[in-house]
Amino acid sequence: MEKSVVIEDLSKKYKLYNNRKERLLDLIVPGKSYGHDFYALHNVSFTVDKGDIVGFVGVNGSGKSTLSNIIAGVIPETTGSVFVDGQASLIAVNAGLDRKLTGRENIELKLLMLGFSKHEIRTLEKDIIEFSELEQFIDQPVKSYSSGMKSRLGFSISINIDPDILLIDEALSVGDKTFSEKSIEKMLEFKQSGKTMFFVSHSLGQMKRFCEKILWLEFGEVKMYGSTEEVLPKYEDFLKNYKKMSKEDKKIFRKKALEKQFKK
Repeated sequence: MEKSVVIEDLSKKYKLYNNRKERLLDLIVPGKSYGHDFYALHNVSFTVDKGDIVGFVGVNGSGKSTLSNIIAGVIPETTGSVFVDGQASLIAVNAGLDRKLTGRENIELKLLMLGFSKHEIRTLEKDIIEFSELEQFIDQPVKSYSSGMKSRLGFSISINIDPDILLIDEALSVGDKTFSEKSIEKMLEFKQSGKTMFFVSHSLGQMKRFCEKILWLEFGEVKMYGSTEEVLPKYEDFLKNYKKMSKEDKKIFRKKALEKQFKK
């Protein structure tokens, strides 16, 4: 099978500071390091074939959105390599939207940045607005939109530019059920046309219905990667036990998981 995405030994490191003074000192004092390193992703490796639909699962803070943003080219990796064959489009609430601009202006700006001509923009704009069902709000500033409305706009823009790779990050978890169903139907069309898709959602029902493979991330590392039938039941079992933990137990679990990163 032809590869669509290849991730090898990918890590994403952030610097965390206790206060603004530490951040400033880290910039201006040579030879000394302030703050401490935090790995949102650590030595992540997996490959995706063209036409695959891959779900990212993991408890909050496991790196799902960070990984989506790296594949989409929104943020860079710290180390490792990322191969993406084709144009990737990220759908997430607020992703790529300017709050000060209207919905229509956001559509035009996004399409201009992607290299569409004015004629193409006029044609696509109609389809985007119609699919989003935001006709009466499209000339209002995005800062006045609800989360569901922002999600509709972002989703409508992304599917109408016909990307090679589509990344959906919790974009269907907000808004009404009718639009979510309509969006899933559109994604199924994409599936039939052989598009590669990544799906981030806390809805395991949507994962079962939609995804063929699952990448299970546990605090920045790959816990398991394989078919939905193989991985998802094991993740569900883990989730049942995790939800029963006290806040203190969850902190201990997280600390141990992060400590393991640096013992390998």
